[in-house]
Amino acid sequence: MRMAFCCFVGLSLFLTKEYFDMTTTAHSAAELKAQQRAETRKSVKAIVASATGNLVEWYDFYIYSFAAIYFSSQFFPTGSQTSQLLKAAAVFGIGFVMRPVGSWFFGRIADRKGRKASLLLSVVLMCLGSLVIAILPTFSTLESWGINGLWAAVFLTLARMLQGFSAGGEYGATATYMSEVATSRNRGFLASFQYVTLIGGQLLATLVLLVLGLLLSKEEMVAWGWRIPFLIGAAAALVALYLRRKLHETAPSDAQKNKEAGTIKGLKNYKKGVMLVFCITAASSLCFYTYTTYMQKFLVNTAGMDPNIVHMIFPVVLILFMIMQPFVGAWSDRVGRRNHIITFGIFMAVVTYPVLTFLGQGHSPIVTTLVLLIPMFGLSFYTSISGIFKAELFPPHVRALGVGFPYAIANAIFGGSAEYLALQFKDWNIPSVFYVYVVCMAIMVTFMGFLMPDSRKRGAKGIAQDLSMHEHHPQHNTPTHTEPSTSAGLTRA
Repeated sequence: MRMAFCCFVGLSLFLTKEYFDMTTTAHSAAELKAQQRAETRKSVKAIVASATGNLVEWYDFYIYSFAAIYFSSQFFPTGSQTSQLLKAAAVFGIGFVMRPVGSWFFGRIADRKGRKASLLLSVVLMCLGSLVIAILPTFSTLESWGINGLWAAVFLTLARMLQGFSAGGEYGATATYMSEVATSRNRGFLASFQYVTLIGGQLLATLVLLVLGLLLSKEEMVAWGWRIPFLIGAAAALVALYLRRKLHETAPSDAQKNKEAGTIKGLKNYKKGVMLVFCITAASSLCFYTYTTYMQKFLVNTAGMDPNIVHMIFPVVLILFMIMQPFVGAWSDRVGRRNHIITFGIFMAVVTYPVLTFLGQGHSPIVTTLVLLIPMFGLSFYTSISGIFKAELFPPHVRALGVGFPYAIANAIFGGSAEYLALQFKDWNIPSVFYVYVVCMAIMVTFMGFLMPDSRKRGAKGIAQDLSMHEHHPQHNTPTHTEPSTSAGLTRA
């Protein structure tokens, strides 16, 4: 009897323990799922807020290039249309020169004071630059006031420099913030929205000009209509500022306290990462600006298409290009960022020369649209992972500077000169030389892709450690342990 009772008690205790263990496990699983859902919602909200600001920033930056067809004669009244566009393109390029300065300034703020502070300041300065351009007096207006009309171009250049300074800080801070706030399993997908909104800024600029082109005559657009897009940009920047005020900080406090945080000295420990960012950006920026900002002038000035037709083509192209980003970005979570960069380089090297040659001959809007989508697809293998693959190369205390500074220098040299060189070679009647230049740069980025670490095998923190160790201790090339993911330190991609 006693033995039976003991067996009963033991069985009861065992079943009770199993029940509570199962209940605890069920509660733990439910809590884990709830926590994951909450983190995902938080990430999505943060990405939406930062991405909206990014869209406005890049709308303000690109509206200058797209509207130059209308206002270039107002600030540069002498010479042919190509000559006027060349001068406007030169001012556009000067904005690029300020981007490295802005990337250093804002990168230092983002790594030392936090990503949020950098994002807020950059959108304020972009708003100011757009507002100045919107109210600038033209060459003829200043002449009528008895002032040398050349001052109009000077003030235009200063406003563009302010926008370039702001844009230089926007890219690195946004790429870093989106990469840090994204969940680890879908980092490529979520971080791709940086370029979704960057392209969205271009799309919005194109749509605004399309609507204005339909509502106003060409004479009205040249006289005063070109100012409206800049006023819209300045007003939208205030909305972006409000949204960014609600962002939560992702930079870890220990990284901000690091003495080398946001410094060039700290960045020197990651020379290979800097080289990869610079070289890949050089080729990708050249391709990007060739097929986006310059392409609209190319279709008008070289292919002989009507500006209003071009403004109808580009919204379609940019919408489809924008839709490609999250799908191609999500694919990088499976195949790795390295393979995407290699694919981008090979694709652009193969299609660039025949596509530009074909489009320059002038074709129907439908044919032009379909052909343009070919290089846009290849370009998406870079744009969808542009921020995330760079962020994965650097630790938190130099991440914003590491992403933004080499990017801005390469972008200024190669992206900023793309439009000017293309127009100059056309003016010399040798446009195909520019096509060959783009092809050569695409070949170069293919080789750079093979030098990239594989994000599938190493976490982002591990990649950054390997790059630093390889430079200081070449004999130690055994991978180190990858630490668990945190909100501020990127790990497995």
